[in-house]
Amino acid sequence: MNGVIVLDKPSGFTSFDAVAVARGLTKEKKTGHTGTLDPMATGVLPLLLGRAAKASSLLPDTEKEYVAGFRLGQRFDTGDITGSLVEENHKTVSPQALEQALAGFRGAIEQVPPMYSAVSVQGQRLYQLARKGIEVDRPARAVFIHSLTLEHYDPASREGVLRAACSKGTYIRTLIEDVARAAGSCGTMTSLRRTRACGFGLEEAVSLDHLRELAAKGALGTVLLPVETLFREYPQAQVSGPQAVRFANGGALDMKRLRLPRITLPEGQPLRLYGPEGVFLGLAAVDGEAGQLKFLKRFAEDQPKEGDC
Repeated sequence: MNGVIVLDKPSGFTSFDAVAVARGLTKEKKTGHTGTLDPMATGVLPLLLGRAAKASSLLPDTEKEYVAGFRLGQRFDTGDITGSLVEENHKTVSPQALEQALAGFRGAIEQVPPMYSAVSVQGQRLYQLARKGIEVDRPARAVFIHSLTLEHYDPASREGVLRAACSKGTYIRTLIEDVARAAGSCGTMTSLRRTRACGFGLEEAVSLDHLRELAAKGALGTVLLPVETLFREYPQAQVSGPQAVRFANGGALDMKRLRLPRITLPEGQPLRLYGPEGVFLGLAAVDGEAGQLKFLKRFAEDQPKEGDC
């Protein structure tokens, strides 16, 4: 089975758990995912099956979107309510003060990764150190917050909901803690739902229960998306039969002999390549100096033949 299944991951499952269940249902040994979700989190988790598993290092850097519940006045060691309470603050925070704090976290910001994360420092995972009670200095990382809105906030309970669209590598737990601190309090994440990732939204996602039902009916193919949907952010080009053969063998293609999109193609820009019959072949990248499209990765199931013109 080759392609993508967009899972609506349930709470209580690690991303690895979800992959293991999908591997069992699809009987596909080569199964992976595009981005880790914490066990408490739910939402969009694209699963890569078969040849699609080769795509993980080539995915477009698309923004992700989250809806997160939060509570002000409490901070936990894990950054969410699954951990131990380490700080309390009884200060009242008004909606206006919270909105003012949010304004400072839109656009380019820097974040210090939380200790309970999979980031490696000097060869050790931070969460492994955190479980031993060890805290180490972590370098701040640049991330980008495309949008950040306050969906709901109750000053009495000091609980609310944020919606954030952000770059890869953004920690929503840390964002909530930093916003709370800027508002003069402390805070923690109470829930997290990813609504968009790798260009896929919840409208394309299926629940684990539904996936099990489809597997029992032998109908998993109804929710299997083609490999090329992972790369729909990239421009595309169609090649001839001989060009398809050359590409399949790892050869570069002369850009002057291709029908390319009428847009400026920057150096290194990946393109989706399709054969003469519209079959997705794989990815190539612009080499402007050589005037070529250079081979990146082949995803086509069959090797094209010289006669396929």
